This record gives sequence, C-alpha cells and structure tokens, in this order.
Amino acid sequence: MPHRPLVTAIGVISGTSMDGIDVAVVDTDGDAVVEAGPGRTYPYPENVRRRLLGLVADPVRARSDPLEELDREVTDAHIEAVRRFMAEQQIDRGRVDLIGLHGQTVYHRPEIRFTRQLGSGQRVARDLGIDTVSRFRHADVASGGEGAPLAPLYHRALAADLQQPLMVLNLGGVANVTYIDGEVVIAFDTGPANAPLDDFMLRRRGVPYDEDGRLTASGTPDAALIRDFMNNPYFERPAPKSLDRQDFHARAQCVETLGDADGAATLAEFTIESVAAA
Repeated sequence: MPHRPLVTAIGVISGTSMDGIDVAVVDTDGDAVVEAGPGRTYPYPENVRRRLLGLVADPVRARSDPLEELDREVTDAHIEAVRRFMAEQQIDRGRVDLIGLHGQTVYHRPEIRFTRQLGSGQRVARDLGIDTVSRFRHADVASGGEGAPLAPLYHRALAADLQQPLMVLNLGGVANVTYIDGEVVIAFDTGPANAPLDDFMLRRRGVPYDEDGRLTASGTPDAALIRDFMNNPYFERPAPKSLDRQDFHARAQCVETLGDADGAATLAEFTIESVAAA
C-alpha cells in the first residue's frame, strides 16, 4: 500500500524539564515515515525560566491563575526559537507545511482529566504565517488518555521497519519509556528524572543542573531514602500512566538532610531505581 504524501513539519517542544525549547524539522506522512532533519535547543530567557520554575512549584497558581502575561512570554520565546532555527538552517517559510507546538507544561493531572500547557498556537501561526497544530495533551486527556508521554508516536514511526523489539528511554524532567514489538506499543512515565536533581542544584549551588554529573558522581546515595521513595503506589500501577513534573518533589525534600554530593547522588539513584522497576 503506498504511503501518504510527505509533509514538512517543524516541531517545537519545551515539555517538563525547563532546559529550553527544542526545535527540529521532519518530513513525514504522519504515520510510519519519518525523515529527520536538523534540530537545535534554544534556552529560555532566564527571567522566564525562573518564573516558570516558581509557577510549577505552586500547583494552585499553575492550575487556576489566568497567566496571560507569562503565556505571552512563553509564546514569544517559542516564536523567536523557530525564527532563529529557520534562519540558521536556511529554511524558507514556504517549504514548511505546518508547525507542531507542544507548549510548556505547567500542570498535569490526567486522573482528574486536567492538563495545562502555556503557548498559543494561534499566535504562532499568525506571527510566523505557518499553519500550527497545538494542544496535543489537552486533546488526549479530553479523549480519556493520559496526555503523556507523546514521544511514543514518533518512536513507533521510527521503528516501523524494524524486525525486532525496541525499547526507548527518555530522561527529561520526567522519565518515560516506550516498548515496541510489531503492532504492540507500551509507553508510560517511569518516574522523575532531571527535575528533582535540577531543582536541588538550583537550591544548593545556584546552578540549573549538575554539569557532566560531577557532583552526583562524587556522592553516595542514601539507600534508606531510596527505599522510601520507591514505596509509592505509582510504581505499582499498570501502564498507561503519567506524572506531573512536581509529583515527587515534596517527598524528595527529605534529601535536604544530606550534603550536596550525597543529596544529588540520592536523587539520581532514585531515577535509576524507578527506571529499573519499570
């Protein structure tokens, strides 16, 4: 059976980690064909990043506040990232069929059928003059899904011609795994990844992450704390399941009793143990 015609799409993703805005171009039929092009990551303006971190740490505000100003700033950052990417890669606007805008996740509670991402697809389309598809998580949650992870759709297309099972692990703010074996696709969030460690580094050292894992590698994980972390009903739930960036943050505060290196090592080991359990 012939494939559908390919379209050229630019994907714009910021997700949960707050590291920056990922921009990439693909040619795809939207199903089983993916021809990946170049990609780049552009950092958020520091004031926007800090405001986002403060917002996600306050779930009441993240769910209920209007956030018009921050939504405009997040949208502006995404528009600027796409403009820079297209200029650097010499991509003519007329060549691009559509933009896929993920938006910045600030609150995610699929168990109550609610998720919230900042970033206006309408404004992106208007300012860049390119049709824009957005609100992926909202649509999936409204249809009864978890709204996350979304990357397995891409993984399935990449694996369309493989003759053996494939597993893909993604470590963002939250970790997720995709297992593909023919028509079987299993995907879910395994637990926290970079978010608790990044926030710990910001509190303790005033830096956004542990560069090259140096501090983590110098520490010793606290085995008792890790056992307590893993004693959480989330890890017993069957897939599909998904997490908010902040779901384990309150429990992770117990590493504040440890030194910098041991605290970082304990949070990193928690990610490892939760992935292994998954």
